[in-house]
Amino acid sequence: MNPPSDGSSDEARAKIQKLLVTGDNRLKQGVAPEKARESYEQALEVAREAGVEDAVRPLVEIRLADLERLARESPPPE
Repeated sequence: MNPPSDGSSDEARAKIQKLLVTGDNRLKQGVAPEKARESYEQALEVAREAGVEDAVRPLVEIRLADLERLARESPPPE
């Protein structure tokens, strides 16, 4: 069972989720990977400020690792 939460905790959780989804969508839509990275790093910053960085960091690290992998695999622009 989750502990009771206050409004600011719920607000931070919603903002973190939105930033992660925004980053994911940017990748799917072919937007520059730097923009996705910005969203992920913003999500981590919000998590840090909300005191939930330990819970969010693994999610962000997986996404950042995927960005690195994609950068290695994709051909350089012409």
